[in-house]
Amino acid sequence: MSAMMARMIGSPSTTPLSPSPQPPPSSSQPVRAVPGGYGWPVVGPIIDRLDYFWFQGPQKFFRKRMEKHKSTVFRTNVPPTFPWFLGVNPNVIAVLDVKAFSHLFDMEIVEKANVLVGDFMPSVKFTGDLRVCAYLDTSDPKHTQIKNFSLDILKRSSAIWVPSLVSALDSMWDKIDAEVAKSGSASYFFPMQQFLFSFLTRCIIGADPSTSPEIASSGHIMLDKWLGVQLLPTINIGILQPLEELFLHSFSYPFWLVKGDYNKLVQFVEKEGKEVIKRAQTEFNLTEQETVHNLLFILGFNSFGGFSIFLPTLLSALGDQESTGLHEKLRYEVRQKSGSNSNSLSFDSVKEMELVQSFVYETLRLNPPVPSQFARARKDFKLTSHDAVYEIKKGELLCGYQPLVMKDAKVFVESPETFLYDRFTKEKGGTELLNYLYWSNGPQTGSATAANKQCAAKEIVPLTAALFVAYLFQRYDSITISSGSITVVEKAK
Repeated sequence: MSAMMARMIGSPSTTPLSPSPQPPPSSSQPVRAVPGGYGWPVVGPIIDRLDYFWFQGPQKFFRKRMEKHKSTVFRTNVPPTFPWFLGVNPNVIAVLDVKAFSHLFDMEIVEKANVLVGDFMPSVKFTGDLRVCAYLDTSDPKHTQIKNFSLDILKRSSAIWVPSLVSALDSMWDKIDAEVAKSGSASYFFPMQQFLFSFLTRCIIGADPSTSPEIASSGHIMLDKWLGVQLLPTINIGILQPLEELFLHSFSYPFWLVKGDYNKLVQFVEKEGKEVIKRAQTEFNLTEQETVHNLLFILGFNSFGGFSIFLPTLLSALGDQESTGLHEKLRYEVRQKSGSNSNSLSFDSVKEMELVQSFVYETLRLNPPVPSQFARARKDFKLTSHDAVYEIKKGELLCGYQPLVMKDAKVFVESPETFLYDRFTKEKGGTELLNYLYWSNGPQTGSATAANKQCAAKEIVPLTAALFVAYLFQRYDSITISSGSITVVEKAK
């Protein structure tokens, strides 16, 4: 299960594109029928599923069809599909350039009910027989209550966020240092999951996991299993074929597999999170049941799940960039702006670290924690890409594969396929490019509100990642990262 979770893991020369709302289609652009198709019933979706998971992989799957149709907008099928997903329609319209992709965030023309992972939705049994906020459209009054509650949690936790983070990082890296000294290398995935669970539980639930020995030692594993069992039909692992297709992608797994663990987490939140539960009831008119299960989704899916993918990706990118001189530049910037004492780290201090932030943004550009975004047409509308206009009918499902969208050469002009750690610096026009960085279900320059589906933690996620990087270069003069392990560390003198 941990392997599966890990696996889940220049200024532009063109005129800037408006992310939302959409401008009227240019009269010079042709109106085209959306190219592509869905193939024969049953057979077409199965062929696309095998390409997606087995023969091509997601990025090649979308790229080859984009090349075939000579269009960044086309019809195709995405998993999950037959045999045991009879209630799931795999037909989508792929939108794979920045201009087309941005329609996914215009809530006047699309809606987001039950489309977090496409037309497939895990059983509500995984979330206390409730549809949590991620599955609600903005038109649902309950969405407004829960989204505002989520924003309030983050606002209130900001006072303890950095010290809690630093304390948990001290514990994590002490363990890694000891293992490197003992064995010559140390995997960082398990220590990172323990660090994330402890840190995020304190900040989001307001609870100390150590009050429950079982939760403290196994809470992160419980969340891994809960996440994995829900998402197995949609996850590309790519190392177990054909067993992966036979056993992971052919049917949904039942809630009872993780029911015991989930109920233990529910009991922990009910007991240790009384203060935040009471606030949800009195200030946001939520029931205790709604509060507990949304809190667990925010903790487990949005926060722990997202960071469990993103932070290992961030470390991997650091390892890949070691020979470029990036480490020296980051270390210099961090210590110039915040010294060498982790107690001096703050949100304000990392906001002054332009290169650290650019490195974080570039990692988000090429490796967003949630690669696919979906939205359903709320009404008939005209969708505009760079090259054409397409008529979209009410009810059609749009799918954007972000790692490909974020390589749009008409927006990310300088080496769009290449990791450029300074891409988002002012010198490279990075401020403007943030308009098109969509990792958070909206542009980085946008604002998360109850009226949209942008991630409530849109601001705090990149800042937390920047703090993570800054801490690293305060603590170490030298660090070598390779294949999921730390192999060399030299602590700061």
